[in-house]
Amino acid sequence: MNYLSNDKLLIVGAGGMIGSNMAQTAIMMRLTPNICLYDPYLKGLEGVAEEMMHCGFDGLRLSFTDDIEKAFTGAKYIVSSGGAPRKAGMTREDLLRGNAGIAEDFGKNVKKYCPDVKHIVVIFNPADITGLITLLYSGLTTERVSTLAALDSTRLRSELSKYFNIPPDSIINARTYGGHGEQMAVFASTTNVDGKPLVDLISTSALPENNWEEIKNKVVQGGKNIIELRGRSSFQSPAYLSIEMIAAAMGGKPFTWPAGVYVNDDRFHNIMMAMETTIDKTGIHFKMPTGTLEENTSLYNSYTHLCHLRDEVIGLGIMPPISEWGKLNPNMLKKTI
Repeated sequence: MNYLSNDKLLIVGAGGMIGSNMAQTAIMMRLTPNICLYDPYLKGLEGVAEEMMHCGFDGLRLSFTDDIEKAFTGAKYIVSSGGAPRKAGMTREDLLRGNAGIAEDFGKNVKKYCPDVKHIVVIFNPADITGLITLLYSGLTTERVSTLAALDSTRLRSELSKYFNIPPDSIINARTYGGHGEQMAVFASTTNVDGKPLVDLISTSALPENNWEEIKNKVVQGGKNIIELRGRSSFQSPAYLSIEMIAAAMGGKPFTWPAGVYVNDDRFHNIMMAMETTIDKTGIHFKMPTGTLEENTSLYNSYTHLCHLRDEVIGLGIMPPISEWGKLNPNMLKKTI
């Protein structure tokens, strides 16, 4: 049977709703027959594996385990949703303390058992921070670790599509940058709506300013809305997008939605944040977004918010001071652009 690769793909947190959806999506996309499912909750994990086998997929060599060494050893690609889920009334930042510790262990396990892994996608929240911690403790080069951020941009495209009552494909280059959270920077200047620049529509009868503000708020609160509607956090959309990301790293179609990437340049320092990115077989690559003065200010404010979260993790002792990062991962001292 034709697969994109024969390399081992490890899905961490596979016993949960996101993880199990990632497993099925990866199998259906025929990324590799060599898929390992890991979760500390063995009974639930076995249930996921049983379901996958009951689908009758051809050529699949699926394994599952609650043993960290067995799971990570030999893994070439990893997608991790292995953090605590966001619940009603919680912000992504509420998850910080617990999930930061999980990310530390995750990075250390990568370094110990699969230091030659080719790419990792981190999606458990707050993803910008958990991805940064993973990168630090894994010792990997910066282009080999990315985080889920596209979900904010796809939500922007969806809201614009609904507002204008046109197909989503008619919305081109809808973009949010910076943090994956309430402090994200929503850009209008990049977007075209049915061939027309979005900025030319805002503050007109086609899209009054207050309606545009309402759309932006819906995007920012998109995850909260899913929780209110379904009684649980998003799982289908992050599962699909994260597998699209790892598929690109495995040699599939390049992923061109924004993603979280490590940035250390003259403006943004030692942070993981959503940029204009491309993921392909060589890793994740980015360029700095160009926007209006207001958008660039919003992006800087988002960066500042992420720095506060990063510094809070440092204060908790989960990460050392930035001056000591080079001892754990010298790759993070290099300029990224």
